[in-house]
Amino acid sequence: MQLLYPNKKTEQEIFESIPNIELETINISKNINLLIHSNNLVALKQLITHYNLKGKIDLIYIDPPFATNNTFTVSEGRASTISATSNGTVAYNDKLTGSNFIEFLRERLVLLKILLSEQGSIYLHIDYKIGHYVKIVMDEIFGIDNFRNDITRVKCNPKNFSRKGYGNIKDLILFYSKTDNLIWNEPKTTYTDLDKFKLFNKKDNQGKHYTTIPLHAPGETKNGKTAQPFKGILPPKGRHWRSNVEVLEQLDNSGLIEWSEKGNPRKIIYFDQQHGKRLQDIWEFKDPQYPVYPTEKNADLLDIIIKTSSNENSIVLDCFAGSGTTLKAAQKNGRQWIGIDQSDEAIKAIIKKLDTLKSDLFITKTDFQIINVKNYI
Repeated sequence: MQLLYPNKKTEQEIFESIPNIELETINISKNINLLIHSNNLVALKQLITHYNLKGKIDLIYIDPPFATNNTFTVSEGRASTISATSNGTVAYNDKLTGSNFIEFLRERLVLLKILLSEQGSIYLHIDYKIGHYVKIVMDEIFGIDNFRNDITRVKCNPKNFSRKGYGNIKDLILFYSKTDNLIWNEPKTTYTDLDKFKLFNKKDNQGKHYTTIPLHAPGETKNGKTAQPFKGILPPKGRHWRSNVEVLEQLDNSGLIEWSEKGNPRKIIYFDQQHGKRLQDIWEFKDPQYPVYPTEKNADLLDIIIKTSSNENSIVLDCFAGSGTTLKAAQKNGRQWIGIDQSDEAIKAIIKKLDTLKSDLFITKTDFQIINVKNYI
């Protein structure tokens, strides 16, 4: 799959067009984490060429601009979208739209793939207006076989706008891996009381809630232990037993098989023995009601992503670091991290947020000039 548009560069042209500007260390720290105050394209190239991090990043989460054609500000600790009467400090401009925005994002994704490890994953947070184009770009760069999920994130309460169309309460997170051998720590969510009565709606003679599941699975096996008769019963046509007959006998002897009136066996699953249910692809993590930085994301959302797709001491990268939610979650979970942002206000917000953890920082920034980007001295 490829998305075609004017002025689309080759991957080699992208890499060669980025200036080689070394990052300047402005403090001394024993902490190996990096907070980089820079245009992220320049910084990403430096991570590859100077910091030798090619293929070493296990997890990337990015929440880039959404091509909204807006300017976002902060004023007195509150974030907002600029208006005719706004007098806050500009946090960042989101003025690129259409193919210019797509190429802006693609340039960064090309470098991020180089940095991603063989067991690495990338989560890209985007909205419904531009996200479908972004998915095609990610299919091209990471491969459609490495597409894992389109996660729906419920971001707010229902809206009552007057425009013709359904209210928008969600955005999306595109989840890709580098290979099939990705880090995956199965996420679980807690069963609720409603789940207990809805999903485990049977009771045994002690009043314990349970449900039952089939003992057989799709796929016929002509020979082997899962094709043998159990209690004189063969698995249904086109199916096989989930376990060999010896295991089924053990389950039956332990009272963990329920027999129907017609003599069909099903495995008993007790509610109080479950450690949670598998997380699905609709997440309800609403944005902070009073964000300190524009488009600040829910901390629990990042906590789940980091725990699921990285291990302790994995390197987590966010090159649109914003308020630093990703970096704080990585620090809390024992991960190494790299955060990049070119906004003065973002760097201030990140340091303030990380300061609540009392962590030393290794802060770097760059001294450069590039079109539409400020100099950082």
